[in-house]
Amino acid sequence: MTLEEKVKQLVAESLHRNVSEVTLQADFINDLAADSLDQAELLMAIEDAFKPFGIEQIAETEAEKFKTVGDVIAYLKEKGAPENID
Repeated sequence: MTLEEKVKQLVAESLHRNVSEVTLQADFINDLAADSLDQAELLMAIEDAFKPFGIEQIAETEAEKFKTVGDVIAYLKEKGAPENID
C-alpha cells in the first residue's frame, strides 16, 4: 500500500466516506463535511498509523494547516514517512 492509499483509507474510515470520494484535492470541511471532532479523530488515527515511522504527535499548529488530503500527505512525506506502507 502506498502512503497516498493509506492516508485515503484512514480519511475514508474516520469520516465514514467511500474511499472513492477521498481525492488529493478533497477539502476536509467543504468536500468531506468534517467537523472539528471528525478532524481530531482523523488526526489521532494518522498519528497511530504513522507512529512506527517516527511521526508520533502532530502539533496543533501543523494540523491546522491541513485543509486537503494532499496537505496531510505532503506533511507526512516531509516528516519522513515512507512512500510504501506495508
